[in-house]
Amino acid sequence: MIIFFSLNRFISSFSILTKKSTLKAGFQVESQMENNPIYFNKMQEKETKKIATWYLEIPSINLKAEIQEGTTKEVMDQAIGHFEDTSRDIGNVGLAAHNRGYAKNYFENLKNLKEGDVIYYQHQDSKREYIITKHCIIKDTDWTNLEETEDNTITLITCVENQPEYRRCVQGKEK
Repeated sequence: MIIFFSLNRFISSFSILTKKSTLKAGFQVESQMENNPIYFNKMQEKETKKIATWYLEIPSINLKAEIQEGTTKEVMDQAIGHFEDTSRDIGNVGLAAHNRGYAKNYFENLKNLKEGDVIYYQHQDSKREYIITKHCIIKDTDWTNLEETEDNTITLITCVENQPEYRRCVQGKEK
């Protein structure tokens, strides 16, 4: 009887210990923790920090959005996409996003930008401010605007409505 009680207690303790280890490793979250305000606030902080490390902000069109690596449909369904062959900091930073017809259309108001408007870009601890110097329509096969530059440049590219063979291209130079 005593052995059975001790064994039962050992199994119960082992089960609790295993749950704590699993939680500590981050693989399982109990529903009680999700409802805990301290846990919830920490999760919100992590999400805020994640977003704050790589983003684009354009005040004149009320845009502030996260940037993710790649320009696939899956990436641009969630964020602004970064052209993988361009710089993330020094040189020419190339970005793309949807402008209509998707759940996230971050570049829907790109057409309203004018030369002289400001673009803020942050990648990790590097923050840059660009002034728009170019706004044009290019062929969908023209990649020259994404080539490396001596100046710190940002290049934003999106589709042109009802003209699948063209792209809108907005470029800014660092202030």
